[in-house]
Order: sequence, then C-alpha cells, then structure tokens
Amino acid sequence: VNQILLLLLVLTVCAILYNKVHQVPLALRNETVDLESPEEVEEEIPVVICAAAGRMGAAVAAISSIYSNTEANVLFYIIGLKTTIPHVRKWIENSKLKEIKYKVVEFNPMVLKGKIRQDASRPELLQPLNFVRFYLPLLIQKHEKVIYLDDDVIVQGDIQELYDTKLAPGHAAAFSDDCDLPSTHEMVRSVGMQNTYMGFLDYRKQAIRDLGISPSTCSFNPGVIVANMTEWKHQRITKQLEKWMQRNVEENLYSSTLGGGVATSPMLIVFHGKYSSINPMWHIRHLGWSPDARYSEQFLQEAKLLHWNGRYKPWDYPSVHTDLWENWFIPDPSGKFKLTRPDS
Repeated sequence: VNQILLLLLVLTVCAILYNKVHQVPLALRNETVDLESPEEVEEEIPVVICAAAGRMGAAVAAISSIYSNTEANVLFYIIGLKTTIPHVRKWIENSKLKEIKYKVVEFNPMVLKGKIRQDASRPELLQPLNFVRFYLPLLIQKHEKVIYLDDDVIVQGDIQELYDTKLAPGHAAAFSDDCDLPSTHEMVRSVGMQNTYMGFLDYRKQAIRDLGISPSTCSFNPGVIVANMTEWKHQRITKQLEKWMQRNVEENLYSSTLGGGVATSPMLIVFHGKYSSINPMWHIRHLGWSPDARYSEQFLQEAKLLHWNGRYKPWDYPSVHTDLWENWFIPDPSGKFKLTRPDS
C-alpha cells in the first residue's frame, strides 16, 4: 500500500511540474493580449458641440483646434437643427476634418415649447441650440462621462486633460468658477462683467430669496462642462432645469442686468453647491465682452481653452485676439460662411 501511495505522489508531482512547464508560454501569450487590449479598446472621449446657423464656422474652428491638439480617441457629437445638418456635414466631409470621428445629432426644438421667455436683451441667446446642454443624456446615450463645449471656444491643450477632470461623488457636473483665476479679475472689472449670482437672478423675487443663496455667491460659466451622465439622470437634472425654465416664464425670475442669464441662470440654481471644479486654465473667458480689453499674449499662450463669451465674436468685427481663433478656422467649402473683417 505504501509503495502504491508513493507512486501516486510521484505521479502527482510530475503532473504538476509538467503543467507548469507547458503552461508558461500560454500564460505569457495571455499577458501579452492583456497588455495590448487597452490600446485596442482606447476609451472614447465624447465632445458635444452645437452647429448653429450663422455661426457654424465657430463649431468647425473649435473641432479643428481639439482634433489638432490631441492624440486621444475623440468622438465629436455635432448637434444641429434639421435645416443646418446638411451644411455642417458637407463642411466636414470636404475639408481636413473628414478624418475625425463624429456623429451628427438632430435637436428637436419642440422640447422647449413654453419654457423660454421671449424678452431677453440678447435674442441670440434664445436660440434652441443654446439649451442643448440641458438635454445631454437624451442626446448622448452610451457614455458615462461627456464634455460639452460652447461653439465660441478654441482648445489649445490636450482635451484628454479636460476629460480627466475628477468629479466628486454625487456631482453630476464640473464647471469653472467665475472668481477662480486672479489673472482674469482685471478683465472682469474693465468690461463690467458680473461674476456673482446677483448678475443672473432677480433677488427682488420671493422665489429667488427662498433659495437661500447669497447674491454675492460666485457664479460659474456653463460654456465648458464635464458631466457624469449617470448622476445627471439619477438626480433628474434635466427635469430640474426645465422646472426653473417654466417658473421663469411664469414669474420672470432672472436678472436683466446681463441679458446673458437665459441658459446660465437655471444651471446656477440647480447646481448650486453641487458641482466639481475644472482647472481654471481650461476656461479662460470674457474674450468677447469688449472689442478693446485684452489679455496679455503670454497669458493666452499658456491657456488651455479660450472662450469668446459675450457679444464680440472672433469671426465678426470688432473683436479681440482674432489671430488665435483664425489659426484653427477652416473656410467654408460652400462659401456661405464668411469672416467679417475691416477690409472685407
């Protein structure tokens, strides 16, 4: 019996050694596959940009700047109205942007019916695509994390860095505070830009006072958003935004000081105290608030993202720092979109 047990033990040891020796190459092959798989399944970075009639060149320039400054796997979601989609598709397919990965998504303006007051001092802010950011989960289905950008931006950094912005648990979005960068404070003062809730909400209204938000609270700019779609849907952010849009129609709750709070104001209410921060160099703004006030060239070269929010756009005249924007502009193959310049 002992001899049989000894023989079985020897056979077992031999079998184990045999398996180890002959499985090494397979294990190495498996490890090689695992090492290669992240590259093969590189994470997509979804970037949402609107292509509006009359300013489609802005969207094209923004896309061009992003695409040219990253090696990341970017998927552009270009949101348009039914009438504008053929134009932007032709522009992309007949330019160097034909290499980008993109989807064109139609936005139905009927979702806004009865939710917008028609008395803003800047009618362009009432355009339907200005509210696309409210409906991100309805337009972008398969992504956990999404970047939304206004069309009047230029990206000088690697968009991967913006995408890697950390969102705190329970936060559906990240923004840049309007008080976050000392280098921009002088610009804000010189152009009369307000950067507190007082500039967007009418504190004479009881509904606003009931929010318990100090009027001196620093505002944020929703022209650059890093959003968590799971939290957005879980917290029913879209429904909350629509509620405040509807209440504004009924009670006129937004301040008329800026005339720019149509889409910003409901976001300030819904996200108050519940958002993460974007690196301020990823949102240098106010470039469109004055045709005269300028940042230093060195500061602008260091900026990761430039935003011409305000009336004075870089494709129009007058405007400032237009050379930085034109670096990325691609002429319209159809000739419909033209730059406005002093000598044009």
